[in-house]
Amino acid sequence: MRAFVTGGSGFMGRTLIGELRARGHDVRALARTQAAADAVSALGATPVRGDLDEELEMRAGMQGCDVVFHLAGKITGWGRADEFQRVNVEGTERVLHAARAAGVPRVVHVSTESVLLDGRPLRGVDESARRATNPVGLYSRTKAQAEERVLELNSPELATVVVRPRFVWGKGDTSVLPQLVDAVRRGQFKWIDGGRYQTSTCHVRNVCEGLMLAAERGTPGQVYFLTDGPPVEFRTFITDLLRTQGVDPGSGSIPRPVARAAAAASEWAWRTFGLKSEPPVTRYALAAVGQEVTVNDAKARRDLGYVGRVSREEGLREMNG
Repeated sequence: MRAFVTGGSGFMGRTLIGELRARGHDVRALARTQAAADAVSALGATPVRGDLDEELEMRAGMQGCDVVFHLAGKITGWGRADEFQRVNVEGTERVLHAARAAGVPRVVHVSTESVLLDGRPLRGVDESARRATNPVGLYSRTKAQAEERVLELNSPELATVVVRPRFVWGKGDTSVLPQLVDAVRRGQFKWIDGGRYQTSTCHVRNVCEGLMLAAERGTPGQVYFLTDGPPVEFRTFITDLLRTQGVDPGSGSIPRPVARAAAAASEWAWRTFGLKSEPPVTRYALAAVGQEVTVNDAKARRDLGYVGRVSREEGLREMNG
C-alpha cells in the first residue's frame, strides 16, 4: 500500500507512520515546516512540503497513492473561529478535493466523539447517535462540519470512511498529557465532582490499528468509534497516567456548577480582552473530560475485525518504562 498522511509529525501521525512502515508500506507525509519534514523522514516517510491551504501541493504528493489518512487539524480547545474554520473545515475540503483530483480511491478521516457533544454526558453512544445541533466549542463545531463534508463527498470514485477514537493517549503524547501535567504543576488542576465518572479511552496504537483496518475494510460512507474496550473511571485513569510522568493530581475537587460558571466567566474575559493564552477552563473541556463520555465500538469490532490489541495496563507500563 502507498499511503499519504496529513499530520504526520504529530503524536498520532508519528505512530501511524511507524506502524505503516513496519508493515512495509510506502508512506508520504505532508510537512508544513522543515522540522516536520525532518521528523517524518526519520520515521521512513517521504516528506511532501506544503500544508492544508495548498491543494495543488497535496494533489501532487498524492499521485499514485492508494489511501489518504487525514489526521491534521486544529485540536486545541480555544482559539480564533476563522482559524478553526480554515484548518478543520476548509483544510479537510482541500484534502478531499486533492485526493479526488489525484485519483486516490480512499480517504480515511480522523474525527472525534466531540461532534456529539452538546454539554450533556455521552453514555455508551454508538454511531447511530446524531451529531449535535449545537456543539460545544469551536473544535466540536468545526470537526462536525468537517465530518459532514467527508461523508457528503463519498462516491464510487472516492470512498470516504470516518474513524472516531475517544481520548487518544500513549507514550510520546505531545497534546493532552503535557497540558494535564502543566495544569497540575501550576496548581490549576481540579477534579470535577471528584472525577468519579466513566470515560472511554483509545491507546494511540489501537487508533492506528483501527485506521489501517478502515483503509482495508471500512465500508464507504460509514463512521466507526474506536476504544480500548470497556470504560474506566476517569479519576483512576488520569491518576495512573499522570503518575507515569512523576506527577500526582491530588484530591482537589470543585462542583460541576461552579466549574461551569468559571468556564463561562473565563471565556467572556478572554474574548473581551483578546487574551492570547488559553483560558484555565472552558465549556468544551468540561463537556469533553468533566463528565461521563463513553462510546460503543462494537461496530468496528464486528465489521472491521478491530481488536484494540494494546491494553491500558500495557500502555501504562510502556510509559512507566
